[in-house]
Amino acid sequence: MHSVLIAAAEETAAHGSELPFPPVVFGVGAFVGLVAMLLFTFAFRSVGTRH
Repeated sequence: MHSVLIAAAEETAAHGSELPFPPVVFGVGAFVGLVAMLLFTFAFRSVGTRH
C-alpha cells in the first residue's frame, strides 16, 4: 500500500508542475480580470444615489 502511494507521489511530483501557459500569463490574466471588475464596479458607483 505504501509503495503504491509513494510511486503515485513521485509521478505527480515529476509531472505536477506542467502548466498549459507560462506563469506570467496567469498573472496578467488575473490582473486584467480584476481591472475589468474594478471598471464595472466604478461604472455603477452612482446608481444608488439616483434612485
